[in-house]
Amino acid sequence: MELKKHSFALAMSVTFGIMYIICAVFTALSPELALKLLGWVVHIVNVDKFAGGVAVTWGGVAMGLLEIVVYGYVAAYLFASLYNRFSAPKV
Repeated sequence: MELKKHSFALAMSVTFGIMYIICAVFTALSPELALKLLGWVVHIVNVDKFAGGVAVTWGGVAMGLLEIVVYGYVAAYLFASLYNRFSAPKV
């Protein structure tokens, strides 16, 4: 089965975008808990000293959304390309 690279990449980038918006809303509503969860993900015990005065802004959300959608598209396109290459019938 061959993956359609563009379709796969679009689906992944939209999925990443939706998850990013959910994360941004969660961070705006509960910044302390979001910071604690981030610390657990990146293995930092005390992230407070690295993130003083951080605020969620519309501009920051928009730029982050654009960034994550582009990264998602590129990663998924690369994944589909590699998958298609590795799953191609061997001659």
